Amino acid sequence: MKELFQHAALTEGITVRVAVNFLPEQSRIDAGKWFWVYHIRIENSSDQPVQLLTRHWRITDGRGMINLVEGDGVVGEQPLLQPGQSHDYVSGCPLSTPHGSMEGHYTFRRADGALFEAAIPFFPLAAPATAG
Repeated sequence: MKELFQHAALTEGITVRVAVNFLPEQSRIDAGKWFWVYHIRIENSSDQPVQLLTRHWRITDGRGMINLVEGDGVVGEQPLLQPGQSHDYVSGCPLSTPHGSMEGHYTFRRADGALFEAAIPFFPLAAPATAG
């Protein structure tokens, strides 16, 4: 699993794994636009069902500019994960610099109604030196 997902965080039985890749074919370096795709796997190793309600991202570019992104669910879904289940999705991030980073958290609701935040691990966004 570590070979596929370079970054992981565990919070209260929820593991969030991230794999990130620079996409030169989606980037326009001559126009100052770099693009990454990231694959997230959320695993429920707790003993009760949890539902992902919201996402909270902190995206930082190479100049230190911070963009906060918040919203319901992930890619239009609010998955319910039974114990032992996982949910995968893929999304992307454009930046106006060849380097940056992302991190954040998801808000989950347990079956008993309690809310908690699960960390999304910090991961760097770094274009190869040959890409600008």
